[in-house]
Amino acid sequence: MGMLVACTMATMDISLAAASAAERLAAARAKLLECFGYPDFRPAQIRAVEAVLSGRDALLLLPTGGGKSLCYQVPALIREGLTIVVSPLISLMKDQVEALERRHVNAAYVNSTLSNSAVADRLAQARDGTLKLLYLSPERMDAGRMLQQLTQIGVALLAVDEAHCISEWGHDFRPSYRRIGVMRDRLGGPQTVALTATATPHVREDIVRQLALRNPDVVVGGFDRTNLTYHVRSIRTQHDKDDTAIDLLRNAEAASVVYAPTRKAVERVTATLVRGRIRATAYHAGLDPDRRQRAQDAFMSERARVIVATSAFGMGIDKPDVRLVLHHSMPGTLEAYYQEAGRAGRDGQHSTCILLHNFADRFTHEFFIAGSHPERSAVELVWKQLRQRADADGLVPMTAEAFARTLPTSVGERTGGAALRVLLAAGACTIESPDMGRVFVRLLATPERIGRELVGEKAFDREVLRALWRAVGRQFESGASVDLDGLPPGFGGSMGLVPVLERLEARQFVMWTRSGGGIRLHADARSPKWMPVDWSTLERRRRSEMTRLDAMQQYALTKYCRRAFVLRYFGDPEARTFCGACDRCLGARTSAAN
Repeated sequence: MGMLVACTMATMDISLAAASAAERLAAARAKLLECFGYPDFRPAQIRAVEAVLSGRDALLLLPTGGGKSLCYQVPALIREGLTIVVSPLISLMKDQVEALERRHVNAAYVNSTLSNSAVADRLAQARDGTLKLLYLSPERMDAGRMLQQLTQIGVALLAVDEAHCISEWGHDFRPSYRRIGVMRDRLGGPQTVALTATATPHVREDIVRQLALRNPDVVVGGFDRTNLTYHVRSIRTQHDKDDTAIDLLRNAEAASVVYAPTRKAVERVTATLVRGRIRATAYHAGLDPDRRQRAQDAFMSERARVIVATSAFGMGIDKPDVRLVLHHSMPGTLEAYYQEAGRAGRDGQHSTCILLHNFADRFTHEFFIAGSHPERSAVELVWKQLRQRADADGLVPMTAEAFARTLPTSVGERTGGAALRVLLAAGACTIESPDMGRVFVRLLATPERIGRELVGEKAFDREVLRALWRAVGRQFESGASVDLDGLPPGFGGSMGLVPVLERLEARQFVMWTRSGGGIRLHADARSPKWMPVDWSTLERRRRSEMTRLDAMQQYALTKYCRRAFVLRYFGDPEARTFCGACDRCLGARTSAAN
């Protein structure tokens, strides 16, 4: 991790436990200047830092670009003990740790990219007290012996970033986040700080409940980004959207982000902009990591002036001079829109956020909501299919994906997959991984072809086929399950035989797949009346998604101040009825084609 310098080695000038609130804040300001170069916190940050330094649990809501990270990083540096930061993305935690290291702060992350020895080294630094901040995903914190080791080390502060992920109402529902409350309890209940840029009052209540925060100090600070101007343009056709986007981006002549709803849309819009002679690059989760990194680097270095992206782009991206954020289509929630629009003007300079709106945009989101939150009838049909296909031991020997593909067209693969996830979440069934040594294999080639082609250097492959035949007999011709590790030892077991099967399949001698895994039904599934799904919760989540989509649509169509609409939605007490800086208040033209 490199040598520690004064910023991380300095002992505290005061005992925080015995200090007054003013003394604690003065120590935080000194550390802020020493390590980060800022003379003071912003007003909302001051309230947030005071809440953290008080030792109370806290829920901190600051807008994108509002400096949330400093609200736990600075307190972590002036107090004793280890701060654990729960972060949702590998790229986000990597960016934050590298930024801290550049400021000579001793921080580290643990994720799936590290070797076991590297993980052990970082935990050793945490144990001996030289590490102040350790970033983990919730999945990693809950894996293996990690919680046990962290309990032994001792955790002084637990910071939960992107805390909206915890909530069933939140715009990025993630099951692993909902276990953080349980993990916190196993860590001994350390002081916990939840941070997010977008949380409605409903979401805040759910975060507090899920984390079991004790009498938390709730700080709602500065949702109003006064340097941003909000516009909505009503667009009739996709072609008009493309033309409008090109015109707006040409006039912007500065770093711009264009958000599109799907990977396919990102690729299409990027190609359209490039044909319009705009230096644009695409970014979405379907690209391999190297291409995503090249796209991000091109944008950050301004080799590409415009980046076209899905919502996968943005978290932890610190480009302060984005002057235009353009949404090519309406997002599904106002939370997503406000967070993405907030990538603009993080340097405090005037910037513009424009939404290109067509009422048909809503239909795409309704389709996704229906697929993600299936009707009760679809869940019951999928459950019936599982029970019918299960063997005597309650196993459906298929992957979840393969099973979804076999469902009736009245349900469909997408809805069927969502229904299966509902059943899995309810505990009605579980997924079992395939047995690495057991395969289902079927002979395709005739004996004549085998004898003719598998000779010389290929004679070993012929002997493998003979061994398989001896193991299962004539069933080999129609397909049979075989334990590769049960064949004679000279063949090398599953490790040695899998490459042979891959060669034989490539030349169409056999077809094969791993077997032994599948969907395991709960023991109570034998009763036709048993199904543990909480239908009220399922319906509540579906209604919540539709309500949030309605709010996004209302924002696009409102005839009144857009800034006020957003601030009221998030419960900001500073909401006004007139901002003088959105298209409605300015009386700007909102239609691209009248």
